[in-house]
Amino acid sequence: MKFATVFLVLFVVAAALAPLDVVHLYRRRERDPSVDQNERLTALAGASLYVLLVAIALTIVQLPEQLPLHYLVGFLLIPPVALKLASTGYRFTRYYLGGAVEGRADAPPALFRFIVAPLLVASTLVVFASGLELWAFGLAYGREWMTAHTVGAVVLVLSSGAHVTGHLRRSAAAVIEELRASAPHGASIRRSIVIGSLVLGLALALASLLYASPFPPNAAGA
Repeated sequence: MKFATVFLVLFVVAAALAPLDVVHLYRRRERDPSVDQNERLTALAGASLYVLLVAIALTIVQLPEQLPLHYLVGFLLIPPVALKLASTGYRFTRYYLGGAVEGRADAPPALFRFIVAPLLVASTLVVFASGLELWAFGLAYGREWMTAHTVGAVVLVLSSGAHVTGHLRRSAAAVIEELRASAPHGASIRRSIVIGSLVLGLALALASLLYASPFPPNAAGA
């Protein structure tokens, strides 16, 4: 079964619903500058992921023919995904360990914090861990890894669709501000961090070409 079409449709719907601003229906307050800076870094990282996730979804549409490209985009995604997890993890840690009280005023509803976010993180880890295992060892350790990869992808599609729907408008505004000539303080550093993650991802993708994956291409189209 191919999930790329569903993935793309969810992203389009998310973009259409974003103007409703379903998460942030409240007045923003003055916040700790570090909270704003972290949010902007997270938004930039998310923007790069948005493009790459659409790209990998397009490769899924044409599996098994585009399996080599699927590998490349997958490796390219690893550092940006790690950056996104790190930036959101920082915000999570400060929120629940009592720091950055100001940031709590802008926290999303409980549904997003306690259901969507954990599902998104867990499914992301499952998809990448199982994907790397399949790339490295093929089906040598059973088709359970393929099942995990498929189920993880389904959950990732659904949770990322909900996540984008709830955050796109605000994140898009932050990205636009970051890319302006009169960007907020520290924007050049944040842009450099995101670009660095993409460069590292490109290096990983190119390095992966040195290894011939034993995964059978016909299994990808099953």
